[in-house]
Amino acid sequence: MGLFGFGKKNEGGLMDVIRCDEENYLVWKWRPAGQDANTTNKENAIRYGSTLHVKDGEMCVFVYKQNNGTLQDFIMGPYEDTIKTANFPVLTSIVGAAFGGASPFPAEVYYFNLQGNNQVKFAVPYFDVADPRFLDFTVPVAVRGTLTFNLQGVDDVKRFIKLNRLVDFSLNKFNDQISAMVKKFTKNFVTNCPMEHGIPVLQIERKILEISDLMQARLAPQLEDDFGVHFKRLDISAIDIDKESSDYAEFVHATKEQQKIQAEQIGRRAQIDTQLYAEGSRLGIQTQHLQAHAINKQAEVLTAAANNLGQMGNMNIGGGGGMNPVGMMIGMGVGTGMGQQMAGMMSGGMNAMQQPMQQPQAPQMAPPPMPGAASYMLAVNGQQYGPYNMQQLQQMVTSGQLTVQTLVWCQGMATWEPAANRADLASLFAPAAPPMPPTPPVV
Repeated sequence: MGLFGFGKKNEGGLMDVIRCDEENYLVWKWRPAGQDANTTNKENAIRYGSTLHVKDGEMCVFVYKQNNGTLQDFIMGPYEDTIKTANFPVLTSIVGAAFGGASPFPAEVYYFNLQGNNQVKFAVPYFDVADPRFLDFTVPVAVRGTLTFNLQGVDDVKRFIKLNRLVDFSLNKFNDQISAMVKKFTKNFVTNCPMEHGIPVLQIERKILEISDLMQARLAPQLEDDFGVHFKRLDISAIDIDKESSDYAEFVHATKEQQKIQAEQIGRRAQIDTQLYAEGSRLGIQTQHLQAHAINKQAEVLTAAANNLGQMGNMNIGGGGGMNPVGMMIGMGVGTGMGQQMAGMMSGGMNAMQQPMQQPQAPQMAPPPMPGAASYMLAVNGQQYGPYNMQQLQQMVTSGQLTVQTLVWCQGMATWEPAANRADLASLFAPAAPPMPPTPPVV
């Protein structure tokens, strides 16, 4: 299809009718009826006065090869008229009036489909993906999806002409090239997705929409720069994990073991926190002793956990006893976390013990209930201590642990206040009465 004329030749007294009747195409080159592409030069001999038809959603491009490069006239559909110099500004500047009347002029005519969407389906077979928590363990993952692209206007068509050979353009070959690029891109992106975007491997099947959006942002400029088409959308239809593989079974087992160890550590930490709160009341406001006690307790937990790691190298994952690389890798991962935790704990504890006591800030939590109106809670270095009765408070004043600036609270108070604001505590800070003068001797 393409040329509907009124004679058997392109040269003579009759004019040509140039149109495109293809149904599924992205780019189509017009040529005389019965002629294949590049089999005759007559397909490039266009006459003034020939009829040009361009449907809505199409763009027709006349390409002129000149010594100074390739030039084009762009005709957007719908359009139906005879070919005149007034309608082709580039052609007018090239040939002027030298080709008047029915004389032919050299040009190639291409039709571009701006209305339809082109879809490329792709499938990436199983490849290995590692989780950042267990870099030595991989899980087989496969991806399937569809890429949609099109051409939208003059700018897209100009870019496409620069990047692609039009004379023998094949949409099937073009789609194969795009599919190969998308497969390579998808494999690389999904392989690095757990590390770069924090998506655990075992959750990657449920993150299809999120991964599609992330890939679109990276893929769109690459597709336009390399192939000259407008990227419309990427639809990941499935991300599958090979759950029948031994790699998957080992990975799941390693994950469960790590979760078990973490749960045990959290339970021990909670138990220690409860003990420290209770012991804080007994130790009073001896902050330095409390910090040292906390370090000792947490060190006991980490020591016990470290001892357990020695057994992990022999964990049974279903393959018998002996040295187990799965257990060793879990132990190394957990041990690294414990080492960082221990270092932070020791650093924080030593800093707290070396710093002098500073004016505490009022705690943000609600005051706890107090048994008895004469008992006070104290706030020192952001921690609550007590309750203490008047006798204990008097001893603290004498030792310098309780001052007029110390924040206190008792039942019935709306908030924490300095001890100086409490009338019933004022007597604790009153200066001691001087000793009685000696009795003068009797003369």
